[in-house]
Amino acid sequence: MSPAPRENPQPPSGVTDLRGASRLATDATLGLTALVEAMHARIASLPGLQGPEQTRGITGLVYKSIRGVTRLVGGSVDGLLGVLTPWLKTPLSGAAGPAGAATLPSREREAIVAALNGVLGDHLAATANPLATPMTLRHAGRALTLEPTALTESLQAALPPPTLASGRLLVLLHGLCMNDLQWQREGHDHGASLAAALGYTPVYLHYNSGLAVHANGAAFAQLLPQLLAAWPQPLQRVALLGHSMGGLVARSALHQATVAGQVWPQHVHDLICLGTPHHGAPLERAGHWVDLLLGAAPYAAPLARLGRVRSAGITSLRHGQLLPGPATAQPVHVPLPVQPRCYAVAASTGPASGALKGRQTGDGLVPLDSALGRHKDPARTLHFEPDRQVQLHGLNHLQLLSRPEVLEPLLRWLR
Repeated sequence: MSPAPRENPQPPSGVTDLRGASRLATDATLGLTALVEAMHARIASLPGLQGPEQTRGITGLVYKSIRGVTRLVGGSVDGLLGVLTPWLKTPLSGAAGPAGAATLPSREREAIVAALNGVLGDHLAATANPLATPMTLRHAGRALTLEPTALTESLQAALPPPTLASGRLLVLLHGLCMNDLQWQREGHDHGASLAAALGYTPVYLHYNSGLAVHANGAAFAQLLPQLLAAWPQPLQRVALLGHSMGGLVARSALHQATVAGQVWPQHVHDLICLGTPHHGAPLERAGHWVDLLLGAAPYAAPLARLGRVRSAGITSLRHGQLLPGPATAQPVHVPLPVQPRCYAVAASTGPASGALKGRQTGDGLVPLDSALGRHKDPARTLHFEPDRQVQLHGLNHLQLLSRPEVLEPLLRWLR
């Protein structure tokens, strides 16, 4: 059982980022030094352009020196962080670092930290690295304080006026290597759209996706009832919307809470899973997950070379494993909960021809059958009702976050 999440953590500061990067650099090998250099080169290049993977001039000499001493002392942390300092701080967007160097916007910094957590999050947590993401509930990137009066104040600060917390609560859970801000994609956010159309108040889970799914499920099972108890309005409807790994975390939390005799699952009305690998994601083994997900955050793209690293979260996702136990292709079967109502959205990058290859590749990461809970063993099949599942074609895994044809069934189911 993972420790209870901190209710009101402070957002990471530049100093905290540096301390975490220092720990990470000390733990790293020469390969990680090269990786960070590639990140630096990418950050230093103009946005949208393919930056070089090796720096030049004085900066290049610093990295060369780091490589030279790594074998002796584990890495020249001061030299490395002296180069990265301007980009590890979190200034207001558009601010400039030392000597006029462009700084890394906070949204991009959070994307890099989320990517690091996805591939190394279990290691970061085990070593108490400050870059390890604590589980929080947020809105507009601001952590919510889960105490009634403070929650009302923090919601008022986060929600655009005159919006107030409504009786309809929507909790959104992001996927592997991502964070809560990345629900906004290509100018669209399902949470904001459901708020505008149906009056839901969206709250976003922010968590370390490199931890095992069952660990995040246990932490979420402790966090969500605090939110429900502190909500400033009587709740008429509560819905969970999980993208990819987020759907597994939600299912794990519901199951663990029910087994433990917690009552909050009885107050959740809907669970919607977007591209969730209920029966695993075999394409994860080829590194496609890391390549695609890190490619969604341009400054984090060099981290794709960590594709062979397998955090506990990635291993859980590979097998669709919701509960503690050895990682196997046949994890303990967890049926869909009786409460809430469960829905599934699956996508395929190909046409609606039903070809075997299209079913196997699915959205490029999750096979169609896995996203719909189908299994060759009937005893392991998840029984989504016919009117509570949708197959979409010509979409990939990340487009499930932004395309209007995905929003349409969400509006229908949650209306």
